[in-house]
Amino acid sequence: MDGEITSPMDEVVNDMSAGHVPETRVLIIMTGGTICMQKSSDGLVPARNFLERCMAPRPEFNDGHNHDPIEVGLHDGPNGVGRLQSLRTPTSVYGKRVRYAVLEFEELLDSSSIDSRGWTQIAQTIQRNYKLFDGFVVLHGTDSLAYTCSALSFMLQHLGKPVILTGSQVPFAERKNDALDNLMDAVDVAAHFMIPEVCLCFNSTLFRGNRSTKISASAFDAFASPNLPPLARITAVDTTVAWNMVTRPTTLQAFSIQTDLEIHHVACLRIFPGITAKMVDAVLRTENLRGLVLETFGAGNAPSGHDNELFKVIADAVQRGIVIVNITQCLTGSVNPLYAPGMVLGRAGVVAGGDMTSEAALTKLSYLLALPGATPESVARDMAISIRGELTENSGIIFSHPTGELSSPVTQLTAIAYGIASGDIDRVKDVLRNDSQLMNRPDYSGNTPVHLAATGSSLAILRYLLGLGASVHIRNNASRTPLFLAANAGLIPHVMLLRQAGAHLHQEELPTASLHASQRPEAWKQAGLEVGHDDKTR
Repeated sequence: MDGEITSPMDEVVNDMSAGHVPETRVLIIMTGGTICMQKSSDGLVPARNFLERCMAPRPEFNDGHNHDPIEVGLHDGPNGVGRLQSLRTPTSVYGKRVRYAVLEFEELLDSSSIDSRGWTQIAQTIQRNYKLFDGFVVLHGTDSLAYTCSALSFMLQHLGKPVILTGSQVPFAERKNDALDNLMDAVDVAAHFMIPEVCLCFNSTLFRGNRSTKISASAFDAFASPNLPPLARITAVDTTVAWNMVTRPTTLQAFSIQTDLEIHHVACLRIFPGITAKMVDAVLRTENLRGLVLETFGAGNAPSGHDNELFKVIADAVQRGIVIVNITQCLTGSVNPLYAPGMVLGRAGVVAGGDMTSEAALTKLSYLLALPGATPESVARDMAISIRGELTENSGIIFSHPTGELSSPVTQLTAIAYGIASGDIDRVKDVLRNDSQLMNRPDYSGNTPVHLAATGSSLAILRYLLGLGASVHIRNNASRTPLFLAANAGLIPHVMLLRQAGAHLHQEELPTASLHASQRPEAWKQAGLEVGHDDKTR
């Protein structure tokens, strides 16, 4: 009946029981690095055609069928979309197949050569393809991989989809390598787990990107996250995700990128015994310097000397508008003003960087300095707080159930569903207060609480879930997003709120959405469908 509000359950298609296997789309972005290299007379050099050379021959990445080319955003402008060869994996243990393409940069780089221009190129590639793919894998050399992970974590603003970076210590073309497992793990995480962060996947471990650092030049276990446990561990049996640690965007804003980092106007200086104030002053008087990461001893200490000349140099630089951030040289631990030298640095205006890595501190400083309207005061303020999970603000237990036990997820999801159906926001809040991870957990039909709220009577409940960081990109068993359900139900306020939070129609939904557009044209228009134009989105 025209105008009737449909339930998410109405969208579960019958062919699910007739052999239909959901398909997830992943874009693999090849920047270069060891993983794609081949031997030459000049040693190892980056080689092109990674999909044909390395992935197509492997049954882990190729189900053996011919697939049509897939639409990919290649460059900016109205004609910037092209088509690349695609392959599809066999059905995974999670009941999905992964359709993917490999987009190779025009110039493949060794990671020691990458800089902010390369970071911008990666960010722009993700932006162009954000609506076309469910997740992204970036293949990159290991030498500067932690820097790129940290930079992208700040550049990709309001990120709602997984961006997984990986590489290898040995090229894929070599018989014994770590490239195969690293790539397979990265693709699986990007395709199957809604972790809306920039992550590093290496040696069967998933790290938050801006918490990672390279610890070995040769071991397969090349990376660590010294001050934060891994987000996930991958075994032969399954992948265990620490969902309570995953960060999510909680502002109702669509995905965007910030480019042009001020990386050429910041520096990093390691304090050592015997360093002189003159040496530090020389660095601080570098032309156009705007920020400095100071790697100090222990909990944030620097040599004082009898004349306090070093602190005078530092205080003078802060007065000139240079933002100085204090981080520890130690692999683990945090800057903590327990000792007099550290407290003196703080009184001089130096910002305590907590437990940030050098890579995170340097790229965060570059990012904040590049923001429109940035001032030394605003940058210093934001360097001391966590904006992407890059530093620990508190380590206490946030929630502990008085009995030590919780009711089953099925029971809790049922309670949420009843709360949404009745418009009882207090009931929804009460359940999620005990376990906030339920907001992205699907029921037997694949519907998350956001799917249910997208067609529910209460806009306030939908807004509350989005404010907690609930994903708008998860698809149910019928491959429907919450935005599709809201538009199909004709709920324009719900559609507009979802769009504000960054929701968009999935590529697989567009043909069906076009068929339905004539019934509720305004709702579909607000959902981003150009009504009357086949299956193109704005």
